[in-house]
Amino acid sequence: MRAFVMGTAFAIMSATARAQQPAAQNLPPPKMFTSSSELAALIAKAKSERKSDQANFAQPILRLAPYTANLEYRVAGLNANAAVHEHEAELFYVVGGSGTLVTGGKMLDEKRVNTENLQGSGIDGGTRQRVSQGDFLIVPENTPHWFGEIDGALILVSFHVPRGGATAAR
Repeated sequence: MRAFVMGTAFAIMSATARAQQPAAQNLPPPKMFTSSSELAALIAKAKSERKSDQANFAQPILRLAPYTANLEYRVAGLNANAAVHEHEAELFYVVGGSGTLVTGGKMLDEKRVNTENLQGSGIDGGTRQRVSQGDFLIVPENTPHWFGEIDGALILVSFHVPRGGATAAR
């Protein structure tokens, strides 16, 4: 009888664990390395596949939930949205080009795009910081940010880092 009870308990726990797995199975597989030649190919792809009215062409570089790193190819003359990430900081490394990052201030035409992010058409006020190739910067969570001026093209690697790292409540 004891073996039957233990076996039944194990079967119930296994079924419960399997029932909780589908959400994890919907996640893209981890990608923990991207070579410099792959990064160059992503930049070339962004240049060739970006639509003429597309202000920001983003592609994944690395991912290991809950962390992501993306290549962002931004161009001058098109108004990309301002953003607020409510539960994660965003680090940027400028691969190429230059522009102005505006942080803080009041986001204009604010709207919710999902459970954790807001977008707007720009920022009123805030702090302006010129950025160029080789610069590295961080935007804390809950901080409006916007690349309001771009000189030609601005190529960034952006890292999304949840508060508290891998243990962050999402």
